[in-house]
Amino acid sequence: MSPLFRSPSARGRSLTAGPSAFLPLTLALTTLLGACSDYSVLDKTPGDPFDPGPRKEGSPYGSGSGSGSMMPPPPMCDPPERRCGHDFVWKGFGGVTTGNEKLVELRGDYKMGGWDKGDAFTFDGKVWRLGVPVPWQTKFSYKFHIIDAANKESWIADPSNPTSEPDGFGGQNSVLSGLVCDMFSCADPTPMCAAGTTGSFDWRDAVLYFVFVDRFYDGNPANNSPWSMGGVDPSANWQGGDWAGLKQKIDSGYFDQLGVNALWITVPMEGTDAIGLGTDGRNYTAYHGYWPRDLSKPERRFGTEADLTAVVDAAHGRGIKVMIDYAMNHVHKDSPVYQMHKDWFNPLDLGGGHQCLCGSGDCPWDGDKAKVCWFTDYLPDFNFNVADARNYSIDNVLEWVTKYKLDGLRLDAVKHIEASWYLNLRQRLIADVESKTKQHIYLVGETYTGDKGLIKTFIDPCTKLDGQFDFPLRAQLDNTILLRQGKMQELATFMDDNVSYYGTGLMSTFLGNHDVPRSIHFAQNTPLWTNIWTDGKDRNFTGKPGVVAETEAYERLGLAMAVLLTNRGVPLIYYGDEIGLSGAGDPDNRRFMDWNSAGYNAGQRFLLDRHKKLGAARKAHSALRRGTRTTLSLTDDTWAYKMVDGSDTVYVVLNRSDSAKAVGGLPTGSYTDQLTGDMVSGPSVMVPARGARVLIQ
Repeated sequence: MSPLFRSPSARGRSLTAGPSAFLPLTLALTTLLGACSDYSVLDKTPGDPFDPGPRKEGSPYGSGSGSGSMMPPPPMCDPPERRCGHDFVWKGFGGVTTGNEKLVELRGDYKMGGWDKGDAFTFDGKVWRLGVPVPWQTKFSYKFHIIDAANKESWIADPSNPTSEPDGFGGQNSVLSGLVCDMFSCADPTPMCAAGTTGSFDWRDAVLYFVFVDRFYDGNPANNSPWSMGGVDPSANWQGGDWAGLKQKIDSGYFDQLGVNALWITVPMEGTDAIGLGTDGRNYTAYHGYWPRDLSKPERRFGTEADLTAVVDAAHGRGIKVMIDYAMNHVHKDSPVYQMHKDWFNPLDLGGGHQCLCGSGDCPWDGDKAKVCWFTDYLPDFNFNVADARNYSIDNVLEWVTKYKLDGLRLDAVKHIEASWYLNLRQRLIADVESKTKQHIYLVGETYTGDKGLIKTFIDPCTKLDGQFDFPLRAQLDNTILLRQGKMQELATFMDDNVSYYGTGLMSTFLGNHDVPRSIHFAQNTPLWTNIWTDGKDRNFTGKPGVVAETEAYERLGLAMAVLLTNRGVPLIYYGDEIGLSGAGDPDNRRFMDWNSAGYNAGQRFLLDRHKKLGAARKAHSALRRGTRTTLSLTDDTWAYKMVDGSDTVYVVLNRSDSAKAVGGLPTGSYTDQLTGDMVSGPSVMVPARGARVLIQ
C-alpha cells in the first residue's frame, strides 16, 4: 500500500532525512549510513487556478594501528550530514510491560521515510529499547507505533519526552532538537535511484527558466494561426511565439547571460483548435497548452518535430537542460483517445442534474473527489486506476522523453491524479530511460497550496517526484520582502525549517508564475494587491496595470531573487520577471515578452543586471547551490548569513528597509561584492535600501 494511504494518525511532518542503521558509539564507525537520494500557516490558499487559460563525502574510519585504547576521531562531514546515536525506551502503558507486545517501533523524521518504515525496539527483559542515529542539531518529530498482544494498534507520543507539537490529526508528535555528540557518524553520499546512473549533471546546480512558448518570441510567422472567428480577447488568443523563436534566444546566449542552465517549456502537444469558456464567462484558446487534443503530435503553432528537436539540441549544445510541462490529468473532449476510450475517464455526470466539476459542491478541489473531478466540462478527467489508461499515459511520457532527449518533466496538478500514475512513471523512467542514459530525469510537481504537509506527500526522488514548486516559501518570501509584511526573523525561521522539511526532495523555489499576478505589482510602494494568494483577475481586462515606473519595486524584486539565488533549491525565473514585466491575473500575466531593451526604464535595466550578476555568482560558487546556511545577524529588516560548501564560503547580506542599513555579524576582513564590485570591510557593512550584497573574502 502506498504511504499516501496510511492511517492519518500515523502521519507526521518530516523535517529531515537520516540513515537507517545504528552502530554503538563505543565502536569505530566503519560503515557509512545510507539514504535514498542526493539532495542535500500563511494566508489561506484558494482553489487550484483554472487554465482556460562534486559532492563532499564523509570517510569511514577504523581503529588505526594503536592499542585500541583511544577513541578514533569522528569522520569529516558538514553538520547537515552528521548523525548522533540516541536511545529510545518504551516502558509500556502505565510504565509496565511484560514484553508481550507484538511490535514496538519508532516512526518519524529521524530518517528519510521514517514515517512509512520505522525501526523496531527490542525487549531486554524489563523495557523495550532502541538505539538509532538521529540528525545533528536538527529538529525532528516522532511517535511510537505499538501493536499489543491483542493486535490493538496505537500511535503515541514518547511518555518520557515532555516536548511535543500537534500532529495535524488531533494528536501530538514528540519533538527532539539540538542533539550533538562528540562521536558522530556521517550520512552516506547518497546514490542516484537508477542503478548505474552516473551522469555529470546534478539538478542541485540548476537555475530554471520558464519559457511560455506562445508569448516568448516569434521566430517563424508562417506558423501563426490565431483564432479568427471573433469572440476572443487578444490576451486569450494565440500570439505567435514558437520553438524557432526560442532557439534564436538560446543561440543568442540570452540564457547564458542569466546563469540559466535549465528550461521549462509549455506543454508541447497538439492542443484543440476550439475555444472554451472560462470561469469568468470569457472565451479562451488553448495557447497555454493545457487543453491537449492529440498527445502524439507537436503543436503546429509552435513548430514541427524537427523544430523541437533543434531547440533541445541547441540547448544541450550550451549545457542547458530541457524539461517540458506535462498535463497528465486530462485531455480536451475533442481528443481521439477520449472518443475511443471513454471508459478510461472518470464520469462527469453524477445523476440528478449533478456534475463532478472541480470546485463544485459535489466535487470540491480537495479530498477524494479531487482525483475524479473535471476541471471543466470540456476536459475529460483520466481515471488512472484503469491500468490501460495509466499505461497509455506513461507510454506517451516515455515516448516524448526518449524521442526528444528530454531531461525532466514539470507535472501539472499532481494532487488531481492517482498515486499509481507517478509511482509507475518513476519506475519506468528508472528502468527504461535512466538505465540507458545514465542521467537522472528530474520530476517536479505543481500542487497549488500553502500546505507543506500535503506537498511533501508527493516527494521521494527514488519512487515519486524529486520535488515540487515551493508555494509556501513563495508566500513567505513575497510577503516579507515584496509586501513588507512581518519581519525578516519570520522569513529566516521559515527557511531554517524548510531546509530539511522535504527530506531528500529538491524543491523548485520561485517568486511568480503563470497563475498569479506579476510579482512586480506586489513590490510597488503601494501594492496593487496585498494578498499574495490573489488571482489578480479583477484587473485582467479592465484597469490593466501598466509598466511600473518606480525603481523601488524593481529593487525589492531583485532583493527577493537574491534570496532564491543564494540558497539551495532549483530557483525559477518566470519569463519576463527578469525585467519586471507587468500583468494582472491569467491571462494578463502572460503578456508577450518585451524584447525592446532600448525602451527599458532604469528599474528594468537594474533588475536585468541584478539577475545576471546573481546568476554568475551562483554559477561560480557551489556554496550558493549546495551550501549550509548559518545566520550571522538578524533584525526586523536585515539578515546576514553565510553559505559554506567545503572550502567555498559566501556571505550574503540583505536589507529590505527603505533606507541604507549597517549590517553586522561578518568576520573582520575585506570583501568584494559580487553584485556591484564594491570593496567593503567587516564586521559591519552598509547595505543600500532594498539591497543585497553577496560577499567573497
